[in-house]
Amino acid sequence: MDQLPIFVKLAGRRVILIGEGEPAEAKARLIRAAGGEIVAEADDAALAFIALEDDAEAAAHAAAARARGLLVNVVDKPGLSDFLMGAIIDRSPVIVAVSTGGASASLARALRTRLEALLPASLGPLARAIRAARAATNARHPTPSDRRRLWERALAQGAPLDPFAAHADVEAAVTTTIAGSSAAAPALLHIAVTNPDPGELTLNQLNALARCDTLVVHGEVAPAIIDRARRDAARLDAVPEPLPAGLTVVLGWQA
Repeated sequence: MDQLPIFVKLAGRRVILIGEGEPAEAKARLIRAAGGEIVAEADDAALAFIALEDDAEAAAHAAAARARGLLVNVVDKPGLSDFLMGAIIDRSPVIVAVSTGGASASLARALRTRLEALLPASLGPLARAIRAARAATNARHPTPSDRRRLWERALAQGAPLDPFAAHADVEAAVTTTIAGSSAAAPALLHIAVTNPDPGELTLNQLNALARCDTLVVHGEVAPAIIDRARRDAARLDAVPEPLPAGLTVVLGWQA
């Protein structure tokens, strides 16, 4: 990972924008959409955007802003930038941004176009309904593990809250989900790894890694495959007895 993806709250904050023409106007639309206040110069700005064609002029403005402690984006000049803007899909409060690290804006836009078609308009209302139900969820499912299992089941492919499916009444669907059970029975899955490429894993295997509660690794399994496991899953050297609640995945290397 060459850059750390982050989402910045700009509401009510100043953002420096230097430049003119369509590149600057495009950034202005994004800043305003996020609630930011556009200024030419400000000591207490949150970020700085430079939209200038001339490399030397853009570099000079970027250096001046950076000297004041600001992170800088120079439009279409990734080498001069501290952060990059991805191609954005807006299903607020769900935001998806695709970045190629400055390699190709056209590739990022092509990926955005394909992803746009996959994400229904109900995705934003679904996220808002889940957020609004946080207190009710916490009351009925008191532990973080309970809540994680509840939402993982409900949001899985084909499940009642599948985020890739269109939903007519998300509030009712979320209420029904919360009323259900989050209990976890012990389960054990062995995955035989014969290739260091995680692309060789099946979708079911990748899904199991993404939601496992416990991970056990036997042999020289490639780090790229281990990294596909849920980051806060317990990491053990051997399968425990008795088997803990939730899903235990065993990755075993087979040469």
